[in-house]
Amino acid sequence: MNEQAYKKESDYILEVKDLKKHFPIKAGFLQRTVGSIKAVDGLSFTVKRGETIGIVGESGCGKSTAGRTLIRLYEPTSGEIIFKGRNIAKMSEGELRRSVRKDIQMVFQDPYASLNPRKTLKAILTEPMITHSLYGQKERMEKLNELVEKVGFNPLFVNRYPHEFSGGQRQRIGIARALALNPDLIIADEPVSALDVSIQAQIINLMEDLQEDLGLTYVFISHDLSVVRHISDRVGVMYLGKMMEFASKKDLYEDPLHPYTQALMSAVPVPKKKGVQARERIILKGDLPSPANPPQGCVFHTRCPAATEICSQMVPEYKELKKDHFVACHLY
Repeated sequence: MNEQAYKKESDYILEVKDLKKHFPIKAGFLQRTVGSIKAVDGLSFTVKRGETIGIVGESGCGKSTAGRTLIRLYEPTSGEIIFKGRNIAKMSEGELRRSVRKDIQMVFQDPYASLNPRKTLKAILTEPMITHSLYGQKERMEKLNELVEKVGFNPLFVNRYPHEFSGGQRQRIGIARALALNPDLIIADEPVSALDVSIQAQIINLMEDLQEDLGLTYVFISHDLSVVRHISDRVGVMYLGKMMEFASKKDLYEDPLHPYTQALMSAVPVPKKKGVQARERIILKGDLPSPANPPQGCVFHTRCPAATEICSQMVPEYKELKKDHFVACHLY
């Protein structure tokens, strides 16, 4: 199916089907594979054009690995990544570079480590254009000035190096670099977690303004439920490489169905208001199991306060319980 036909037929810019990313565990002198770390283990969700999908979960749940696999920085073990009607999971690196790389970009978590300290702002922002042979010299300079202006910088900053910028400014550079190739989809991997709270709000507002101006689509990965609630249209909750629940922001935050989602929501501080009852705090027992040896059946059953016998024996079906509200739980 060509891209134009796909646009008419589907509202989805991205469809992820049973995506898996397993890292081999090697041991011994011959480095034989003795097991695997199931970082992402059967992820399925969709992304509509122009919306923001939030992916949340505690550290170690596989959400950052999922983001890097979606953009093919990690090679998927199996599954489909259908971007604008084409399965990019099976594409060669050459085909990816020619037809997909420009359209999907990533904003990384650490604004200090993701920028080359030896390059000026000008070199950082024009490098993607040169790599993909976009624009002539004059057009590149025009695009550079446009990008700098979009993220709120003075044009005089273009000859500065990364160490001359603050953390929030560096993340603005990361966002500008992601915009350099006019992408349709941006994967944002915890883009504000390394920043002060006051700076976080500025970066989130910038991303929302850019989305409105440029018609961008975001997959926003974070462990901060408050940030995700602010920016997202729909939210997926991950645990140990699997999607536990996926729903609209309103449904998920007002009526969480999965016990893990309920536990996460109970930990979010709620300001005291007259007539508003605070959620009962749900304390999960035990530690997150190892993705190298996940529990049998439902991966959450070892910590779930509502677990029954079937939970330890059978993997729950990930199904649509009500319109656009998916849950993987035997309780339903």
